Amino acid sequence: METRVRRVLLTAAALLALPGCATVQRWRTHRAAVREARQEARREAAQSAADVGEMPPPVIRPEVVRRHAKTPKIRSSNVEIGADFGVLSIEDFGSHPTYGIELAYHVTEDFFLRAELGRATAGRTSFETLGGNIQLLTEAQRKFTYYDFGLGYNFLPGEAFIGTRHAMTSSFYLLAGAGGTQFAGDNKFTVNVGAGYQVLPLDWLTVRLGVEDHIFQTSLLGTNKLTNNLEAFLGTSVFF
Repeated sequence: METRVRRVLLTAAALLALPGCATVQRWRTHRAAVREARQEARREAAQSAADVGEMPPPVIRPEVVRRHAKTPKIRSSNVEIGADFGVLSIEDFGSHPTYGIELAYHVTEDFFLRAELGRATAGRTSFETLGGNIQLLTEAQRKFTYYDFGLGYNFLPGEAFIGTRHAMTSSFYLLAGAGGTQFAGDNKFTVNVGAGYQVLPLDWLTVRLGVEDHIFQTSLLGTNKLTNNLEAFLGTSVFF
């Protein structure tokens, strides 16, 4: 009898213990999973911090040297006054030094108006030289004075370089105009055409090299003809 009772009690205790073991096992499994999740989170955070703190260096490190360009500050008054010196070949009277002054107004960046006054002194013709004491003109009549007003056009703007560190603004120009020439005691209507090259070594200074042809009709030597009087000059002018 006692043995039967003991078996019943042991069976009941075993049945009661089985659910408890399963619950404990599930609790332990849950805690282990939580612990593993926390450790994984810590590892991911540590790895992220390491990635941010130890960025690999760039393959190419740019080293850009900035260049400071200086823009020409040409005065905006558009008025230019200058002087020139050169050689004037007076047809039939030889080549002689000439000098002149000019005043220009720049209407736009490309077009300008120019007034010019110049003078040279003519020499002797071949007829006078071969004829001995023959003189066709007096000393006063040999003064060759020209004045004209014309329109100029700047084209092919660019830069002229001195060495590798200095650059000057430059351009070519064409010129055409009309005026008069006082020579041999007469005043002749004159057409002038020319061309040249100019540079600006300073923002307010222009240096130019040019040629012009002063064209007029004359009958001084007995026949009426059209004369070409070529002038080559070097000039300079300032803006104000």
